[in-house]
Amino acid sequence: MPGTSAESSGDAGSGTYLALGDSVPFGFRGGAITGFSDAANFAGYPELVGAELGLEVVNASCPGETTASFLDTTAQSNGCQNSLQSGFGYRTAYPLHVRYESVDQSQLDFALDALTENGDVELVTLQLGANDGFLCQQTTANRCSTPEELAGVIRTVRANLGTILSTLRDGGGYEGQIVVVTYYALDYANAQGSATAELDAAIGEVAEANGADVANGYEAFESEARQAGGDSVAAGLVLPNDVHPTEEGQRLLAEAVLEVVDD
Repeated sequence: MPGTSAESSGDAGSGTYLALGDSVPFGFRGGAITGFSDAANFAGYPELVGAELGLEVVNASCPGETTASFLDTTAQSNGCQNSLQSGFGYRTAYPLHVRYESVDQSQLDFALDALTENGDVELVTLQLGANDGFLCQQTTANRCSTPEELAGVIRTVRANLGTILSTLRDGGGYEGQIVVVTYYALDYANAQGSATAELDAAIGEVAEANGADVANGYEAFESEARQAGGDSVAAGLVLPNDVHPTEEGQRLLAEAVLEVVDD
């Protein structure tokens, strides 16, 4: 498979699992700066799912990817190819789990190459949309707290995810299972949790409209978080002073994916 690296896991010839998305499937931890130079220092739920299913993991995800930058590297990301503050992007400075053909190759184009050149892909997962919300928080007058601002994010995510999923099917000719993973809330007891639920509902609707299954990341964290007053950090599922899952959080997301994977 083009562009794969030593960070792929699983037994060769056992089938392939293509993981797509942002920092959550990448396994990113914001405080692990000394580990950025080696992608093997990071592992997300795809590695757990791949090990459970006995599949080789090709994890093409990129921290900070938005639904727009997934399609086009010149579009605004939240730290993958660029950020609002600068042209700096994680992908331009540090290695990902896979090697892209060029700085101009989008994650969608990488995925299409992987699907068309390898007939062994048994599973694709996709998790995108949270960084669209984070960009909205940074660029709108009310930090994306009004219904109108949130609705704008949801419209963008709906349109771009629809394009991505339909292209994976039509452009990549992929007829296997696609699982779209929704997001957990940082706090299930406040407005942010409600906004996450709205975004997740839209993501799920687009997934189902395009023949994809949905792994419910929101529900995966909810029970344990509510036992801690709604706080996913206090529940040990999200890293302190961060938005990314702990090892336990990644385990719960892996379980959510495995629940909907075809036997």
